[in-house]
Amino acid sequence: MAITLGFDVYGTLIDTHGIIVTLEKFIGSKAAEFSRAWRDKQLEYSFRRGLMQNYENFAVCTGNAFDYTASCFNVSFSQPDKKEVMAAYRTLPAFDDVAEGLVRAKQSGYRMFAFSNGSADAVEALLKNAGIRDYFIGVVSTDEMKSYKPNPGVYSHFLRRAGAPGCDAWLVSSNPFDVIGAVSAGMRAAWVKRSPEAVFDPWGIEPTITVTSLSSLPEQVGRECRKA
Repeated sequence: MAITLGFDVYGTLIDTHGIIVTLEKFIGSKAAEFSRAWRDKQLEYSFRRGLMQNYENFAVCTGNAFDYTASCFNVSFSQPDKKEVMAAYRTLPAFDDVAEGLVRAKQSGYRMFAFSNGSADAVEALLKNAGIRDYFIGVVSTDEMKSYKPNPGVYSHFLRRAGAPGCDAWLVSSNPFDVIGAVSAGMRAAWVKRSPEAVFDPWGIEPTITVTSLSSLPEQVGRECRKA
């Protein structure tokens, strides 16, 4: 059976810190730090909602996290300014290595899906704006389960939607919590470590492979599968 790759979207295919350019218009030199804090709080809110079983979609988590971060940084955004920032979040750019990696993966015959906490509509728009939607068979959203990664149920949902057994399916993600969640749920996983400073959580659950760029992903996945 052909190998199936489920690509995380935010932070793996799409650069969430691409929002810094827009933020700089409003808060100047605070933009990079604001972006990092916003992203951390966005993920925290998704984890908390998943555990509480008090679901709201990822856009709500993103908006709530923005409001929290603005309060922490003691900065004020008018409603039109906030609307502009949130609109920019829906058109974030892809990382530089993404297009080449997807081309190589498609040439290698892998079945590819986008697999995200974001709603299907939001992810479709992101991928189209970044010019990479056509590489994927489809988009699988955790919104369909009313939960978030790393709930094991969402990885099972991905396998069902992709029509793939766990032994033939890989998660591709730059987020260690996502990699750990996938491996714990019976999938293989590739951790995308673009920065040498990135640290993987010391939980005793390791990625199947680690890549520094999506460009090298297809070859390394193929090598690992041939070993099996």
